[in-house]
Amino acid sequence: MVELLSRDYEVQELCSLMGVSRSGYYKWKKRDKSTRDLKREEVIALVSEVHKAHPSHGYRWVAAFIRVNYQQNISDNYVYKAFRFLGIKAKTKHQVHYRPRKIRDLYPNLIFTTWDTVDRPRQVIVSDMTVLKPWIFYLELTLYFDVFTKQILTWKLSERRGGREQYLDGLADVVELLRGKKEPTIIHTDQGSVYSSKAYNELIQDCNVVRSMSRAGKPTDNPVNEALNGWIKEELFIDFRLEECRTRDAVKDVLCRYVAFYNRQRPCFAIGYDTPDNYCKRFYRGELEKKDTFSKRILTEEPKFVQKRKDTEK
Repeated sequence: MVELLSRDYEVQELCSLMGVSRSGYYKWKKRDKSTRDLKREEVIALVSEVHKAHPSHGYRWVAAFIRVNYQQNISDNYVYKAFRFLGIKAKTKHQVHYRPRKIRDLYPNLIFTTWDTVDRPRQVIVSDMTVLKPWIFYLELTLYFDVFTKQILTWKLSERRGGREQYLDGLADVVELLRGKKEPTIIHTDQGSVYSSKAYNELIQDCNVVRSMSRAGKPTDNPVNEALNGWIKEELFIDFRLEECRTRDAVKDVLCRYVAFYNRQRPCFAIGYDTPDNYCKRFYRGELEKKDTFSKRILTEEPKFVQKRKDTEK
């Protein structure tokens, strides 16, 4: 306790309060450190290093990151104590926006509250756009995300406000990825103008793809992407220093590095703190239990809110 508080208070005063002699304290400090003490210092240094690289994350994520990337068997509680010892905590950067929408349902919501029943890769893919404002730039980032594996399948960046090229180019990448796939894939989006456009939906006419949309003005219908956009911004701005970029090429370089980190190194809580790429490989190697909790039921039934609306119209 004296050693911990000696950063802020005089050692002599602390020793007096604790009832120990000053000479005894310094004698204790000079003793040979045990293996346990050395191990503790090593872990604290590692926790500090990971936190400095990824300050937007809390102790549970840091513990998982160390287990995955440093092969150290370390508990969440141990890292929590290290956080307290170091006096550190996760940094946050919340951005909340609200935009009213007209009530319309171009395509029904085929997912609704059944996100956790998705049971295989490429079964449900979600897409959304989020705005990035590093330095003086205005950039729109469009992501396509696999709900089961948590992989970022493709991303596109646009410098043009309200442009549609990044949506179409991203969808073209997804269509190429799904080429030859026999089972249907649901692509779920919000009711943005590009997602609702004829040009966008014509791209999937010759593919085994089913469209699904959130209800107008209901971002909670797409919690996967809404949450994804939120903490991706935190990691980009806090961990990857996106706000320090002074050129568009620098922004693109940061995004390339981030997506590679996200898919290959970043432990994800939703898949048992595995990495998205490794989780996908484990599925195809047969290491994960294969279930059939989604496709047979969802693609043949209308969501409850659609049924209720039809009953009301009658």
